[in-house]
Amino acid sequence: MHDEADLHFDKLHEECGVFAIYGHPEAANVTYLGLYALQHRGQESAGIASGNGNQIVCRKDMGHVADIFQPEVLGQLPGHMAIGHTRYSTTGDSKMLNAQPFSVQCHKGPIAVAHNGNITNAAELRRELEADGSIFQATSDTEVILHLVARSRERTLAGALREALLQLEGAFSLVFLAADQLIVARDPHGFRPLAMGQMELSEHRIGYVFASETCAFDLIDAVYLNDVEPGEMVIVGPKGVTREHYAPKRNLAHCVFEHVYFARPDSLVFGRPVQLSREAMGRRLAEEHFVDADVVVPVPDSGVAAAIGFSAQSGIPFRQALIRNHYVGRTFIEPSQAIRDFGVRLKLNPVRHLLEGKRVILVDDSIVRGTTSRKIVRMVRNAGAKEVHMRISCPPTISPCFYGVDTPNKQQLIAANSTVEEIRRFVEADSLGYLSLGGLTDAVGDTNRDFCNACYTGNYPTDLVQVEALLRNGARVD
Repeated sequence: MHDEADLHFDKLHEECGVFAIYGHPEAANVTYLGLYALQHRGQESAGIASGNGNQIVCRKDMGHVADIFQPEVLGQLPGHMAIGHTRYSTTGDSKMLNAQPFSVQCHKGPIAVAHNGNITNAAELRRELEADGSIFQATSDTEVILHLVARSRERTLAGALREALLQLEGAFSLVFLAADQLIVARDPHGFRPLAMGQMELSEHRIGYVFASETCAFDLIDAVYLNDVEPGEMVIVGPKGVTREHYAPKRNLAHCVFEHVYFARPDSLVFGRPVQLSREAMGRRLAEEHFVDADVVVPVPDSGVAAAIGFSAQSGIPFRQALIRNHYVGRTFIEPSQAIRDFGVRLKLNPVRHLLEGKRVILVDDSIVRGTTSRKIVRMVRNAGAKEVHMRISCPPTISPCFYGVDTPNKQQLIAANSTVEEIRRFVEADSLGYLSLGGLTDAVGDTNRDFCNACYTGNYPTDLVQVEALLRNGARVD
């Protein structure tokens, strides 16, 4: 999924990506490379904060990583440690004031923070902080964390952060930079991923790195060690590495959509190869919803791995008959005379000779609103396909996410309001098949039921969100 939100207007939006490094003389440059590898997790804004042991310097802007961090900007970010963030807005407006990292100077010294996830009790905490005199400059939930740390009476920064984290509900993978140390933490449910690695800088020097996905480690030649555990805080500073559990693990709730859609297929997420999961989804999909056809065609890029699995299991040839234009930006000039399906045509183009007269199985990762799927089905038919069968490598999305995914509300989710047959008619496919929840669970290796699948079931793993969802849906909650 590279810039997939640009292609799929009816898709779930991406979340954020975080990166952190300690002990490298070119920390900001390495962070730039790490964020470049995580660009698919958000294309709205990006930022880097670096520290040299005394001060923290932060640079951020709207746009893509490569456009923001020109050599002259990176030259303004000295130091041996840094944190970085690439953002898609899940809470807070899409504005420069919400770009991360956030950095402040307080009585505990200079601090900066970047965050992936969604604090479900942020509004409540913000009201309490404002009542006590705190002044907020942004609308993002991440700023709440800084205020909680700044007002803590704990003597050490680690103690203040520990106190702050225990007040948070929801999903968070945090990277925190202070004058002389780097601190990372993950929520007790483990919703969002956060991997730890190391770089061998010389015979006696090691740098430590953290990232939302391990594909960031590959680019900088770092070795993946393990994941930061749910409820764990890792402190890296002049005295070395300290790992502690600031809170006990709760019922685990790894976001299954990381494996379905978010993460790059070359990453390890929650310790499991994403490509392995997606091919397994495709294989299981072929078992559950086989149809006699001539070609299996992925909707690029997020449908490719599942289509490979579907083809391998079914024996039907795999063909990349939809070609994606990777160089389309977020804005473009539309013709004044409306052309039906113009936006999708700009980003996808069919290979006609692979589709003409063929019975086609289209494999995609999800249908959210359904409008883009219908446009793609029409495109394939217009290219000469005799039949178009749609196969989706996850269950129907029936509930919004409150843990860092910018999903539409329930009224806009087609599967929450329509049967599979009604969705099939809407997208104009000859048949439609979704992967079952059991099939998805098996495909991601969730033998211990450690994944959150609330978007497919409506059963949320935290009490606060469960109550809010019930109230929104008109239920009585005592």
